[in-house]
Amino acid sequence: MRCVDVTCYFRHLQRIFEKAGIEVTEANKREIDRVIHEIVGVKYKDCPSTWKELKKRVALDEESFVLELREKWSKHF
Repeated sequence: MRCVDVTCYFRHLQRIFEKAGIEVTEANKREIDRVIHEIVGVKYKDCPSTWKELKKRVALDEESFVLELREKWSKHF
């Protein structure tokens, strides 16, 4: 199953992005999506599985996820 729009679950992550200091734009949202897939260990474009794993990770330890996202995203610059 593939996401038609890479922002399929982004609307639920605004607080996470703010905490990580990431501004989502049209230009960077695909790369952010790839980073999130990598963090949760799901093949790119499998949004339903990514969202499922992401919800678990955030519920378990949101701050740890935010730190990992910030770290991995900063390596892209």
